[in-house]
Amino acid sequence: MSESAKSVSVSLDGKTTEFPVLTGTLGQPVIDIRKLPAQLGMFTYDPAYGGTAACESKITFIDGDEGVLLHRGYPIDQLAENASFLEVAFLLLNGEMPTAEQNEQFSAQIKQHTMLHEQLRHFFNGYRRDAHPMAMLCGTVGALSAFYHDHLDITDPKQREISAMRLIAKVPTLAAWAYKYTQGFPFVYPRNDLSYAENFLYMMFAMPSEEYTVSPVLARAMDRILILHADHEQNASTSTVRLAGSTGANPFACIAAGIAALWGPAHGGANEAVLKMLGEIGSVENIPGFIEKVKDKNSGVKLMGFGHRVYKNFDPRAKIMQQTCHEVLAELGVKDEPLLDLAVALEKVALEDPYFVQRKLYPNVDFYSGIILKAMGIPTSMFTVLFAVARTVGWISQWKEMIEEPGQRIGRPRQIYTGAPRRDLPQKTA
Repeated sequence: MSESAKSVSVSLDGKTTEFPVLTGTLGQPVIDIRKLPAQLGMFTYDPAYGGTAACESKITFIDGDEGVLLHRGYPIDQLAENASFLEVAFLLLNGEMPTAEQNEQFSAQIKQHTMLHEQLRHFFNGYRRDAHPMAMLCGTVGALSAFYHDHLDITDPKQREISAMRLIAKVPTLAAWAYKYTQGFPFVYPRNDLSYAENFLYMMFAMPSEEYTVSPVLARAMDRILILHADHEQNASTSTVRLAGSTGANPFACIAAGIAALWGPAHGGANEAVLKMLGEIGSVENIPGFIEKVKDKNSGVKLMGFGHRVYKNFDPRAKIMQQTCHEVLAELGVKDEPLLDLAVALEKVALEDPYFVQRKLYPNVDFYSGIILKAMGIPTSMFTVLFAVARTVGWISQWKEMIEEPGQRIGRPRQIYTGAPRRDLPQKTA
């Protein structure tokens, strides 16, 4: 980040103060207002932080107007097509793509940590069988700090690295066990002869009673899904991880906080909402009537899977997800998938309708991901859990970057107080 030759002047009560304009590698310039309270005795009001850069980061760049998503400078489509999830994880953590030797070593290190402390099995017995898997994941990830407290000195780079490895390796195991527990099936232990995506699918669907072979096509699809969800700049859950981490909390607690934020339906549950919407539409013939309801502000009907808080163009991840969807359905021998036919028809109508075009409502990554996961046999209750498995890599990379930032301080948003003014408590009478 560098200081521009430009500056912004703010005048108040006859006093004028200059604030520098900063520029990053890509993206819009920003006004540095850090000295605003000291110089003018005021601070800014920005609900939901939509116009505020809360940190400096080298990890992910998004240009919502152009539909661009870069990880460490690499376009998401190139990564999804030509890299594995663990290669992307290494990239996010370290800033560069791994060499063949580094990739082999990194993969081996991750595999060393896939097992869980055996006592963690008993944690699941404390949950009801019908508990939401996200509740289990949030609780068990937070509990990891009680079992792996030997490397929690966040000031030590080596210990930060080990904690990152443990999280990336163990969250898929916890996620798969949460699913098995809800089904009443026995837990399946990880296998180090499998890739990251293969191992996750194996722990999800293998049974001790019979052999289970992971389909290479489904494994590649899962790997691609993980890549597409690995990081997405300063979204709600990532900001939560950073804010929790700014207090000095251990990384397991910070990631558990991120999982809790992701659980919100406005953040991590969109693909489940897409499936529900398609089910309610029912058939292609009902699309025109549904579209009219969406346009009616009083109907309360929303077009799920379209539009994005950041993207004002086509979500670059959506195109890859659409391609992956067709590959998965072909591998599973699904020649006539009503939900996919319905999704394609709905997408075509929405992209041609002036109402949606003017509002720049394009398909996002969630529009097709739910169909893929459903076809693979993953229940809707596990959709957000799978999101958390992928996003753990981004969360821990963002946490690591924040901890290593010189002069890093605890996060402390301000507020506009609108409550009662100062007043005195009435005196009690005898």
